[in-house]
Order: sequence, then structure tokens, then C-alpha cells
Amino acid sequence: MDFTDLGLSSQLLEAVRLQGYTTPSPIQIQAIPSVLKGRDVMAAAQTGTGKTAAFTLPLLQRLAAGRKAGSGEVRALVLTPTRELAAQVAESVNAYGSRLPLRSAVVFGGVGINPQINALRRGVDVLIATPGRLLDLYSQGTLTFSRLEILVLDEADRMLDMGFIHDIRRILGLLPAQRQNLMFSATFSDEVRRLAKGLVHQAHEIAVTPRNTAAETVQQQLYRVEKAQKTALLLHLIHTQNWSQVLVFTRTKHGADRLARVLAKAGIGTAAIHGNKGQGARTRALEGFKNGTLQVLVATDIAARGLDIEQLPWVVNFDLPNVPEDYVHRIGRTGRAGASGQAVSLVGADETGQLADIEKLIGRRIARETLPVLPAGKPAPQAARVPTVPEPAAVAGDGVVNRDAPKPARKRRRRSRPAAAGGVGQQHSGSGNHYKGDGANVTRPGQHSPQGNGRKHQTAPAKNGNGGAREPFRSRSNGSARRAAKV
Repeated sequence: MDFTDLGLSSQLLEAVRLQGYTTPSPIQIQAIPSVLKGRDVMAAAQTGTGKTAAFTLPLLQRLAAGRKAGSGEVRALVLTPTRELAAQVAESVNAYGSRLPLRSAVVFGGVGINPQINALRRGVDVLIATPGRLLDLYSQGTLTFSRLEILVLDEADRMLDMGFIHDIRRILGLLPAQRQNLMFSATFSDEVRRLAKGLVHQAHEIAVTPRNTAAETVQQQLYRVEKAQKTALLLHLIHTQNWSQVLVFTRTKHGADRLARVLAKAGIGTAAIHGNKGQGARTRALEGFKNGTLQVLVATDIAARGLDIEQLPWVVNFDLPNVPEDYVHRIGRTGRAGASGQAVSLVGADETGQLADIEKLIGRRIARETLPVLPAGKPAPQAARVPTVPEPAAVAGDGVVNRDAPKPARKRRRRSRPAAAGGVGQQHSGSGNHYKGDGANVTRPGQHSPQGNGRKHQTAPAKNGNGGAREPFRSRSNGSARRAAKV
């Protein structure tokens, strides 16, 4: 079957051709005709099978046949769980709708809100948004849903996993009852099905692949390795297997930053991306990884759904995820659109339970590989202690200065404490900036310091009101020193 058999307009067919696609995927073959007919759709398909185009193409065609959005109006709303996924969907909308007289906008947090307000006030036919920022904009009276025609929940299961259920229900309460509802996701959990019962009506349910399975084009393998050797093993694999572009997943944000610094120190162009990164740093890291400036991108699961890198060859699970379904989403970043890919997991002794849960979920045993002999006497470089404030992406080998990196905290000089009551003084060394002693060797005005360099120093001890010694004066010029001694 060809795209011409799906009922798409000539403008959309030309846009598809310019994107280099000729044959629709199974999810597109089933979903596009149903969406064009105005039916509600509930579709489950693996990541990388063309889900975004499956709802974007028919959505654009339906909107092109109607009246354009007026000031503050939104005709189609696409909700996504992450900024990266929102940006990815927006790119698809712009690419496929380039020959149509439609306006679109994407809104999410982490960036300035004023440009988003200005775009929405003009009215948009397609709005791609994350739930939190959308509610912020609505509360400011920036947009109205009175003319909303189509609602799309993309990666609905991930939104529930991330705790967006209350925001989703609030948003649903703002929308008109008469609308077309589309739910597209890699998996459909029981929670998503419960949400769908009150959302879609007589929906066309599509499941092109079994639930929670990975694409057959992804070759899965693992190494059993001690936790302390994981970094050394990753460096060994990158160098010996010539990994030119590899996406590495860690369990924590600090772990991602730490690993990125170690790889950068080893001379590998690396950046980290996670929820604590500013949007600017996340965008630059993604662009650098896509254009080949960066060799390795270290990410947490928060970014797993929004990363769309064409022909990504390698994905590494540096840490196994706590949620088995996240394993499917992680390795789904490779082997997309029918291409082949390789997923490698580094499994420590403390991750045996996670591994068992993953293999039970996907219904297969992951191939075990023999641990290679790592270079003796060359332990993996150790990262510095993780700072309390997460650092931006560590980059090596590309000549780019990271201007977003926080400046190190200035170390404050400890001031000498006043001596305790009873006349105990302090010894002033000849350097002029250090005090020590117990009162036995107190340097008097005009005297040479016992440990100094022969110069005169004034400390001018004086009695305070309680009989204690006043804190000595620091060294000054000769004139100021004499004046200080007289005080």
C-alpha cells in the first residue's frame, strides 16, 4: 500500500515525499483513514513505528478544510508529557503542514512565556503543549477552547506515570464535549484504559504489536559487570567497537552528570540531559548529538520519550530502570522506522531483580555477552564530587565553551576570632594575613614578629570593656599602622 491509497491531499502527499517516506507503516495504514472519517482512535504501537505521522497527517487535512483559528482560538490540541516530545511533534506538524495555510505553536515550561502568549493571541490551528504550561497560559486568559475540534493525547501512559493525571482531568474539564479524541501511545496500561473509558467514544482501537514488546529490529544484549567497573566497560566498548553515536541512560540526574564528566574527561564529546537542565542547555545538547558534534548523550528516563534521532545505532542502559516498561521505551530510541539498532545493558549484581522483571515483561531472555578483559592498571577516571547544584552539559572535544556552567563558590577567608577574656592574645605572622598563638609570643607595636620576615607589624592589643583583649589590627601602611596603634 502507498500513501496515495490513504485518502491524503496532494499537499500532504508532497510533504511526505519531501520527508523521504514512500510506504506507510502498519499504524499509519490503520489510523489515518479512521481519523479522516472523524472517528475517535485509541492506538498502541511501538516507539519508532510512525505514531506521530499517524495522527499529524489526518489532523492537518481535517483542519485545512475548516475555518482558520481566530484571535486566542485553538482548533486542535496535542498534549505531550515532555518538552522534547512536544518539540518533536511540533517539528512534524511544521514539516507536514508546510504547504497548508495553518498556524501552529508549541508551548512548554523552562523558556520565556511572553513569546508563547503573543503566538496564542493571534490564534493557532494546532497547539502542542505540556500540561503544566498549558494551564498557566489558560489561567492568564491567553487562549480559549470554545472552537476546539480535536484532542490528541500522545504518550498517555507516560503522562500518567509522571503524575499528570490531575492536570489532564482539569484540562478535559475545560474542553467542549463535542470533539474528536485520539490517544496514541507505545503501551496501554490498565490506568490508561480507565482514563480512556471517559474520554473516547466508540473508538477504533488499534494494536499493531503486542503490548510492551520491543521492535524486532533492535538487537538486545547485556553484560554482567560489577558496579565499579561499569564506566571502564563503557569506555572500552566505545573505543573498541567504534561507537560514533550512542545514547546512554542512567537512573538518576546526578548519575547522568557524573558519567558525562567522566566521559568528557576521557576525551569523548559528551552532554547530559535531564529534568534539572534548563531548556536552552537541553536543546543545545540534543542539537549537538544530532549533528555529530557530540558522540555521547547521557539521559534519564524523563527524556526517553522525546528523543527522535534518525538512524541512532546504539543505546546503552548504564543503569537498569526501576520500571520495566521504561526499558522498552529506552531501547525504542534505536531501530526506528525499520532501521536496525543495538541495545546494550550493563547489569550489576544489585540489578538482578530489575533484569528479571524486564525479561518477564518482554517475554524473552536477553543475550548474555562475555565480559571483555579491561586494561589492567587503568581504572576508569573518577568524577569529582557531585555538586549540590546540577551542572550543565559537560562537553569535550568540540571546542565549545560551556557558558552556562555555574561559577565555583568563592572560598571565604576565615577571620581570626577575638581572644577569650583574660588577656590571651594572638600571634601575627610576618605574612600579614595569619594569626595564631596562645598569648606567649604576642607581637607588640614596633616589634619584629618571631616568625615573620623582619618587618614591623602592629597588632595594638587593647582592653575592651570586659577586660578582654581586643582583636588585633591587620598590617597596614606605616602611617595607618601608627594611627591604628594609638586608637
